[in-house]
Amino acid sequence: MKKSILWVILLVLAATQTAALAEGIHGALSYEYSTKYIWRGFDIFNDKSGSHPSLNLDLGNGFGFNLTSHMANASGFVNTERWDYNVYYRNAAFAGERHQINYMLGYVYYNYPDMSGHTTASIDLQEIHGVFSFPNLLGVERLVPTYCLVKLWPSNSGTLVGANSPVGGTASGWAHIFMLDYGMKIQCPITNNDRILNLHSEFIFNDGVGPNGANADHDWSNTVLGISTDFELAENMIFTPGIHHQITMDKSVNADKDETWASFKFMLKF
Repeated sequence: MKKSILWVILLVLAATQTAALAEGIHGALSYEYSTKYIWRGFDIFNDKSGSHPSLNLDLGNGFGFNLTSHMANASGFVNTERWDYNVYYRNAAFAGERHQINYMLGYVYYNYPDMSGHTTASIDLQEIHGVFSFPNLLGVERLVPTYCLVKLWPSNSGTLVGANSPVGGTASGWAHIFMLDYGMKIQCPITNNDRILNLHSEFIFNDGVGPNGANADHDWSNTVLGISTDFELAENMIFTPGIHHQITMDKSVNADKDETWASFKFMLKF
């Protein structure tokens, strides 16, 4: 299985980071509860809530590994529950300049355990992506535009999300995600301490990508608006509640049109 390739890549990266690992591995454990699971516009669990435990490891020298699971909190969705295996590299160019670029390059294997393998029933996916942020470009502190380029394809071509899709679509294609984030500083009315509200917006052009094998249009698919904030419960322990709203422009991605959901994330850094 191609997932084995991912583990080989991870082992090679780990072996090349000997000096960094000698100082200890750092990372974070997290758990997120979401009242709905909306992924790039698609309603994965049909308005039901989801649980998303995650492990992120900093391997040193910009390399990292993330493992995230997406599990439904209701019955009937076992076939669409997923494990994400992500190897990535972070760095920055032109540090301190107006045109500074913070970037992340990654590879993800999306594994659906109950629909996996080399059979035509598999719906496993693979992805490469590049995320490029410009923290100084607009000249406003904490106002950051970001662009993400995604290439997604089936792990095996002759599967339910490839050539054997029952609806004639394919998971293979590109997506362009344009984001704008602003950290708005406010004074908490309860503690009188300064607090940052994270305002998030994203606009997605779906260039024919249907992760479920649907025949998605080549069009602007959806817009997401969100607000969240971090509460430090203890040293290295953070609680992040958020609320999100999606405006869907393309019914081939989400027939329900608009979606609203809340998320609650606990993170422990180490």
